[in-house]
Amino acid sequence: MQVSVVVCTYAMERYEAFTEAVESVLAQTHEPLEVVLVVDGNPDVYDRVREDFCGRENVVCHCNEENRGISYSRTKGAELASGDIVAMLDDDAVAEPDWIERLVDVYEDTDAVAVGGDVRPDWQTERPDFFPAEFYWLVGCVEPGFAEDGEEVRNTYGSNISYRREAFLAVGGYDPNTGRKGDKHLQAHEAPVGIRLLEEYGRGMVFTEDAIVHHKLFDYRGDFQWLVFRSFWQGYSKRVMDLLYPDAPDDKGAYLRQLLTYFVPGRLRRLIRSPSTIEAKQVLSIFVFTAAVGLGYLYAMLTPNVVEKANA
Repeated sequence: MQVSVVVCTYAMERYEAFTEAVESVLAQTHEPLEVVLVVDGNPDVYDRVREDFCGRENVVCHCNEENRGISYSRTKGAELASGDIVAMLDDDAVAEPDWIERLVDVYEDTDAVAVGGDVRPDWQTERPDFFPAEFYWLVGCVEPGFAEDGEEVRNTYGSNISYRREAFLAVGGYDPNTGRKGDKHLQAHEAPVGIRLLEEYGRGMVFTEDAIVHHKLFDYRGDFQWLVFRSFWQGYSKRVMDLLYPDAPDDKGAYLRQLLTYFVPGRLRRLIRSPSTIEAKQVLSIFVFTAAVGLGYLYAMLTPNVVEKANA
């Protein structure tokens, strides 16, 4: 089973991390493997990529004429790919050597149309003591209680996600109006693809804990203000998704309910039994981040033509 791995990048300051990401793909144990590198409208970065990687066997390179965003770039990478499976890796992530091998195991053993794996945090600075593991989803990592091994979910996280290429392209790939693009904040660009795959094929994405990627978390991802801001726009994005896909599974809503009915009570019991400043900070952060998600959702509810504005 041939696999194509798409890695997109756009900024010179991320080049060192991007290089580590690409080298981790080139070191995969699975064969045959194709690597598709997409530079999002930055000729200077593309010159470096072309010099460092484009002469290697089974490496395909492309540069968008202008900055089009992560969703467009990943879909473009899938169009350029030739593999039966197309996998996506963020430019600030590093894959375990058997990452692709473990994803392929699931495809070969099941009729899965999409498979995603575990994304583990790789803090590039000391982890902030206020940061609760339950909110790792804010920074693109798998949180406690995300899913059981082999369970079908709507989608996993973008640092570790793969699709049968024909199915991915048949449902339109990623919506270019979602995902990271300049100063736009509409998130959850994996969710619409997962929803369309469910509608078209009746199957969700299979989560496998054996396919492991380590996601670099730089200083800014540990900044409290940034995390509150991120929480707000997660709530805003959820409202847009609810309007676009009202009958879709509400994975994140279900997790927030689990958070408030299971994880928070457990933390409060531990805090009462054994008072801890760090535990208290993390409980407070859970409430602040959850409130910010709610405010973002409410803001979107009160915003006229919110879907049209998100797509503008």
